[in-house]
Amino acid sequence: MEFSWAFAHICCLCLFLTIAHSKTLKRDVKALNEIKASLGWRVVYAWIGEDPCGDGDLPPWSGVACSNQGDYRVVTELEVYAVSIVGPFPVAVTNLLDLTRPDLHNNKLTGPIPPQIGWLKRLRILWNKLQDAIPPEIGELKRLTNLHLSFNSFKGEIPKEIANLPELRYVYLHQNRLTGRIPLELGNLPFLRHLDVGNNHLVGTLRELIRFEGIFPALRNLYLNNNFFTGGIPSQLANLTNLEIIYLSYNKMSGTIPSDLALIPRLTYLYLDHNLFTGRIPDALYKHPFLKEMYIESNQFKPGVNPKGVHKVLEIADSEFLF
Repeated sequence: MEFSWAFAHICCLCLFLTIAHSKTLKRDVKALNEIKASLGWRVVYAWIGEDPCGDGDLPPWSGVACSNQGDYRVVTELEVYAVSIVGPFPVAVTNLLDLTRPDLHNNKLTGPIPPQIGWLKRLRILWNKLQDAIPPEIGELKRLTNLHLSFNSFKGEIPKEIANLPELRYVYLHQNRLTGRIPLELGNLPFLRHLDVGNNHLVGTLRELIRFEGIFPALRNLYLNNNFFTGGIPSQLANLTNLEIIYLSYNKMSGTIPSDLALIPRLTYLYLDHNLFTGRIPDALYKHPFLKEMYIESNQFKPGVNPKGVHKVLEIADSEFLF
């Protein structure tokens, strides 16, 4: 037992010494120094030493995380958070080819995401604040799981190339200036759980988005609020059996609410307010075992009866009831 412990201790020590003496890949050192030069005084006091991953005497640069790759270290994470960066996205970031997570949010970056973003094949999370169009090269980030681009000034259409990201799970495009339709190809993403395109200038209908069975197989949260969607709610929406949140508020949708929505087993929040819906709310929705909140105000619903013993948050204030 003592021999095993001593052997393990020696192995750990050897590993530590290997990491301590590994050099950071010159490509990454050059890229980080270019970023440092472009950021100037904002990081100069936190980025000290010649090696961004640390050289034994000095720690890694603040916000820089590295890992070993053979005889060298490579930069895998870069966080330059809220340091008042002004200007375009630092293109040198795209030379950090082993980067899995760049975080430059809460700054004042301007301009577009550079098309070179497609070079970062290991990227898993993209979370920045920029403007202009979302480049189609984003479809080359095959390992991406999280796309966080909310609260920006992106304009133009959502690139259909996003559907080329097989591992994508979360898409946040909330509060931009995006136009056009949601690419139908997004429905083929096998692991997509969360789609938030609220507060944009998007158009289209739910019927065209959910055009055949098997679409959006893993989707839990669907946020289409504050856009210009029209048409009704198709009964086929109930085929998305993993849905928990349906947020359709502040659009121009119309028609009646299909009772099939009550067949979505874990539907928890249903927001239909500020549209042009008519008819009655199906009784089955009042009886749904998981539905906690249902907002229907500012529509043209006929008055319904809430079955006895059923308690839900049901907002109907200011509705235009039709008798």
